[in-house]
Amino acid sequence: MAVKKLKPDTPSQRYMSVSSFDELTTNKPYRKLTTPIKKTGGRNNSGRITSRRRGGGHKRRYRIIDFKRNKFDVSGEVLTIEYDPNRSSRIALINYADNEKRYIIAPDGIKVGHSIMSSKLESIPFNIGNAMPLSRIPDGMLVHNVELKIGKGGQLSRSAGAYARIMAKEDGNVTLRLPSGEVRMVNENCLATIGTVGNKSHENIKIGKAGRSRWLGKRPKVRGVAMNPVDHPHGGGEGRTSGGRHPVSPWGTPAKGYKTRKKNKPSNKFIVKRRK
Repeated sequence: MAVKKLKPDTPSQRYMSVSSFDELTTNKPYRKLTTPIKKTGGRNNSGRITSRRRGGGHKRRYRIIDFKRNKFDVSGEVLTIEYDPNRSSRIALINYADNEKRYIIAPDGIKVGHSIMSSKLESIPFNIGNAMPLSRIPDGMLVHNVELKIGKGGQLSRSAGAYARIMAKEDGNVTLRLPSGEVRMVNENCLATIGTVGNKSHENIKIGKAGRSRWLGKRPKVRGVAMNPVDHPHGGGEGRTSGGRHPVSPWGTPAKGYKTRKKNKPSNKFIVKRRK
């Protein structure tokens, strides 16, 4: 999981870095657990752009990930650690005792040959990669792939290096500190996986050149002050003007520090401390 710096053969390579991919054990996915991805270029069913700055990028296949971890009390062995182009974390192919194969997010420290299990009972140990209800996991432990709704599958702490820390348990809820700094309560029967997500060095990778962003499907960003008045609130003006107002989005929403969360959102009551 180290980061490799390139020789400065070209100006763009002087600061560029790439992952060493040392932890990967194969370069081809398990075909039966993949499906095609149709690119949208950020456009909806009317052909209008609803997500700006998307388009192009390398062709991908989607890996079907088992976020639910609902194969209970059946042990599985790690067959491979693989690259997934659709997420920052690595994925692990698990072969269960009944010969069913599933992909999971690869926790930090997991190796080929390790055994994992998911259970709602009291019998399994707190080993990396094991999934169980939050009520069974001791305070202070680090978890990832945490469910928000029972049986829906993990939604929290799924990206590279992410984890949530169990702070306390009370009245059927477990208090978690999330990667964003938010402290919130989650139902104690929601599943979580022991350990942190692998590929921790992902945050240290420097893209290095514009073309590499294009490979990822990211298109250029045009500053609002460089546009015309019809295109952006910051647009227009004689010469080089810097906008003349507080930074806003193209639709007039303040861009720095403005809270956009709904005041009456039902899940507000579960948030103990907001993220910063």
